[in-house]
Amino acid sequence: MIDHTGVSVSDYGRSKAFYTTALGAIGIILTKEFPASVTGSVNVAGFGPPGKPEFWISNGTPNQPPLHVAFRVDTRAAVDAFYQAAMAAGGRDNGAPGIRAHYHPDYYGAFVLDPDGHNIEAVCHLPG
Repeated sequence: MIDHTGVSVSDYGRSKAFYTTALGAIGIILTKEFPASVTGSVNVAGFGPPGKPEFWISNGTPNQPPLHVAFRVDTRAAVDAFYQAAMAAGGRDNGAPGIRAHYHPDYYGAFVLDPDGHNIEAVCHLPG
């Protein structure tokens, strides 16, 4: 339903490094990047599968309130890998990997705050 989305970040380089590491752990890579000289206003970086940026960051005033973005993955191991990579990249814990049965019995997710406080999640909806 949603083709692409993104967040504004206060420190473009720091956030690009964070997302490259955190999302890279789940197979989402930096696929496009344009400097302000091309966009006419801000630096932007797009992450997604090869050739299809679906999540963008841009330098500027971070969204207030911070946003929540969830990335769907196919295994619980991928959720764990995302969490570990995001924490190693400077993320802050906002919910370690685990079942969130109040959503549904197989909802396995992990939540990390990015450098600007955006709540970034990896979630697997499949049974363990």
